[in-house]
Amino acid sequence: MSDENKKKTILNCSSTDPNKIFPMKYKWARQHYKDGVANNWVPEEVSMQRDIELWKSRDGLSEDERRMVMWNLGFFSTAESLTANNIVLAIYRHVTNPECRQYMLRQAYEEAVHTETFIYCCDSLNLDPEEVYNMYETIPSIHEKDEFVVKMTESIFDPEFKTDSTENVQKFVHDLVGYYVIMEGIFFYAGFAMMLSMLRNNKMVGVGEQFQYILRDESVHLSFGSDLINEIVKENPEIWTDEFKATIAENIKKAVELECAYADDALPRGILGLRPDVVSQYVRHVADRRLERINLKPVYGDENPFPWMSEIIDLSKEKNFFESRVTEYQQGGSLGW
Repeated sequence: MSDENKKKTILNCSSTDPNKIFPMKYKWARQHYKDGVANNWVPEEVSMQRDIELWKSRDGLSEDERRMVMWNLGFFSTAESLTANNIVLAIYRHVTNPECRQYMLRQAYEEAVHTETFIYCCDSLNLDPEEVYNMYETIPSIHEKDEFVVKMTESIFDPEFKTDSTENVQKFVHDLVGYYVIMEGIFFYAGFAMMLSMLRNNKMVGVGEQFQYILRDESVHLSFGSDLINEIVKENPEIWTDEFKATIAENIKKAVELECAYADDALPRGILGLRPDVVSQYVRHVADRRLERINLKPVYGDENPFPWMSEIIDLSKEKNFFESRVTEYQQGGSLGW
């Protein structure tokens, strides 16, 4: 490793020229950037015609199915804006490393694509945008999830905040966990299971395909965020105290409670092979994987009740032109699941 690279750190690197990406030290950040580019897509590539016909038909969807779709559009539409704000207004300012910043710029673009996705879905289905985009205020289970993340990421939004002490580096990692591990790694996953179940049952396939693409993007976001957290801890081991680890674990357990409450609210009765208790089991299984990813012990021990999730995540590289206008990913087979 060159002397210049030895001096590089994720945070507080006064010797780093933010305009000079070479020589690279954090090759994992570069790989995440390449994976993001390989997954490139835009919502307009997905035909919504079948969804429009199904949504307009009186007997095409049950009231519970419509409720589930609306709850997920309502949560995701504002959550994507919240995640974009975290990157652009807070995290980017404190991460001084140029290759990590390059990935975050890519992620910010993907968040914009995701926001456009929900505009596209609302326009296609002729939904009331006021209803959809205000659900984070009118639906308690959605509001509580958003508020939990907002409160968890307060430190990094303070314009006076600096990562210039052990205490503040610890606060920064605390907030990164709230954003990457909890918001993107837990709060999105009950919704993914619900909407991909719709796709699996050949209902709302256009919306389902877009959620499928978003899930692939979010998987890379989560991987980058976990690597970022682990690297900061590696470079600042004094922050990784037993007390701090216990705090993070408690935050994740609280997030699981909120996500399970959201699943109960979105699915008051079982549909499409989904029951609130089974979705909650999936959320606990996912939370254990998130804990392990940042080198903490799992706490639940639940098995994955949706083995089909790993299969449905993988997008087919070839699509029938008359069924869909989706273009294949540049390197669709480059990601392992």
